[in-house]
Amino acid sequence: MKTKLHALACALALSLPVALPVTVWTAPAHAEQLKPKEGWYPKLVDAEFVKQYVGIPPKPGVMIIDSRPAARQYDPGHIPGAVSIPDSKFDQLAASLPADKGTLLIFYCGGLECMLSHNSAFKAEKLGYTNIRVYAEGSPDWAARGMGMSVSGAYIRKLIDEKANFMLIDARPKRVFDKGAIPGAVNISDSEFDKHVDKLPADKATPLIYYCGGLECVLSDNSAAKARALGYSDVRTYVEGYPEWVKLYGAAAPAATGGAEASAKPAAAIEPGKEKGTISVASFERIMKENPDSLLLVDVRDAKEFRNGAIKGAVNIPIGDLEKQIATLPKDKPIVFLCGTGARAGEAYDAAALLRSELTTYFIDAQMKFNPDGTYTIKEHGK
Repeated sequence: MKTKLHALACALALSLPVALPVTVWTAPAHAEQLKPKEGWYPKLVDAEFVKQYVGIPPKPGVMIIDSRPAARQYDPGHIPGAVSIPDSKFDQLAASLPADKGTLLIFYCGGLECMLSHNSAFKAEKLGYTNIRVYAEGSPDWAARGMGMSVSGAYIRKLIDEKANFMLIDARPKRVFDKGAIPGAVNISDSEFDKHVDKLPADKATPLIYYCGGLECVLSDNSAAKARALGYSDVRTYVEGYPEWVKLYGAAAPAATGGAEASAKPAAAIEPGKEKGTISVASFERIMKENPDSLLLVDVRDAKEFRNGAIKGAVNIPIGDLEKQIATLPKDKPIVFLCGTGARAGEAYDAAALLRSELTTYFIDAQMKFNPDGTYTIKEHGK
């Protein structure tokens, strides 16, 4: 009897249509704990999923998108190869999304409490993109796992201008480095990494930033991994490397002739003030005496105030017009915003950081009086 039933079952099974395997997106195992969050995009992925699409050169058919504000969050540290499309600027930057609506888009932001990536994912879906995921745990989780973070060129420029304590390392061969490099960079070619370990700082907490020849160059990634293996705890990469730096800030003179060092001098003359983004009064006055053309002064007072008296050589962009005229400001010269008290100048600095984070900007937080003959007086607050 059992044999007959078995035979009947086999016959029925063979008579049924055979289902072909279908590739279906499934949530990662940990996603159950993430589901209760209201307003989240439903298709969630984890770090392991994202990791398979992170690489230099970038993996084809995928775009990883950082939805956080650029200057304060993306620039100092992001997933290597991720592009910056802040959720607040999604509509303006939507054109930078791939033309192929089937491209895998992976959005992320600042962790489980951050809604920016989910908001952007829904916006992309409305535009017709059909292959969207959100890495909800985002940058904090990625960094905690020691996966490696990258920085932007604007962030490196900021560190150079602020004379921050860090080491910038060019992982390209010396013959390439000698043709031009980012100002202040030290050359430790990846092929000779072990021979020049002594050039690395003794303090292994010193921030290290490696770069090389752009998105097709793996040397900086390789060297960064070696530095981490030696125990350096703050190692990042600038994956766009020297090619992007040249586009943003121009080519440096050949490093072999001391050009990199010379290029850094104007930035090194700027001393920051006590408040973030300010230039110290002493530094400003010294530069105005020794090399005033090295700065672009942008007076953000009203046009009437400017006509009544202004520093010789300053340009007038009233604070209310700054957003409209921000595109006219140069990337190759430090910009100093100024007004009568520092209030509007500080507002201009914050606006510029949001609108064009690649600019090198400062503001004067002091009392200033402007004379019709182009002279001025300046006095620090409280003095």
